[in-house]
Amino acid sequence: MKRRLIEPDHDGLSIRRQCLLLGLGRSTWHYQPVEDDEDDLRLMRRLDEQYLRTPFYGSRRMTLWLCGNDEEINRKRVQRLMRTMGIEAIYPKPRTTRRNPEHRVFPYLLRGVEIARPDHVWSTDITYVPMPRGFMYLTAVIDWYSRYVLSWRLSNSLEGSFCLEALEAALSRGTPEIFNTDQGVQYTATSFTGRLAQAGVAISMDGRGRALDNVFVERLWRTVKYESLYLHGFSTVAELELGLANYFDFYCHERPHQSLENCTPAQVYQQRAKRRYKTSVARIPVEAGFKGKVNTSTKPSKQRSGRARPMRGLTGRSTNHT
Repeated sequence: MKRRLIEPDHDGLSIRRQCLLLGLGRSTWHYQPVEDDEDDLRLMRRLDEQYLRTPFYGSRRMTLWLCGNDEEINRKRVQRLMRTMGIEAIYPKPRTTRRNPEHRVFPYLLRGVEIARPDHVWSTDITYVPMPRGFMYLTAVIDWYSRYVLSWRLSNSLEGSFCLEALEAALSRGTPEIFNTDQGVQYTATSFTGRLAQAGVAISMDGRGRALDNVFVERLWRTVKYESLYLHGFSTVAELELGLANYFDFYCHERPHQSLENCTPAQVYQQRAKRRYKTSVARIPVEAGFKGKVNTSTKPSKQRSGRARPMRGLTGRSTNHT
């Protein structure tokens, strides 16, 4: 922000004096951003694909896997790339770090709970999005019962503001009884938990290293990446944003879900008709309802793909944090 205030052609003030008055280091003014290394981006793409298949692989196993697939790489580089991507192996870990005393960690409230209706439980998470020349982070808020994506946001950093924006967009559509997250600093921050408390929402948090506590969002990431991101390889943020808007609209309004008796998430979330609707076509009328018990098991269901269509009704945009 301060760099924008510098006027290189100012008649009365030199750049040195302007930097001094603004409290801006001259090295910061002269700094030119370095583009991400293409080889690092290629490796992170491979790590991301493998992580979807084996989320229990840490840096050691990832290094062995890459070396076994004709890559010359050491563990330190793999560790650095995984930190950049914000991923780590899923396994129980001892509490070796101290938390920010201002960040309260809430208990997990969903063990043994049957998710019985829309807006019963919402959940959110962050995932890494590879691009040909860089990467982004994606967050989304999803309704557990219907799998409906309530909102999503993109960011080029892991700062918590884009998560809070996604939460605000979701709360503008309704209010859940329980909101479940992991223990990431974005979600333990007082700004995030305070907003949920203000809305009267019970807060639930996963155990450390337990991705299956948030299994529906993890499934969503796998589906989005294999059915959209990896197929299209969006080259710019604008293309990525438009592609995600189209896909999430397709996912919510057109893509039948076997666990929802072949209804779409939008039908189950928006309609509470008492009759059962059986479909034989890809596009299901909005008037159709859903009856029955939603499959809340961790066994993957068969997925179908289809053509994306223009955005309708979802809230999502990119946020550029510098």
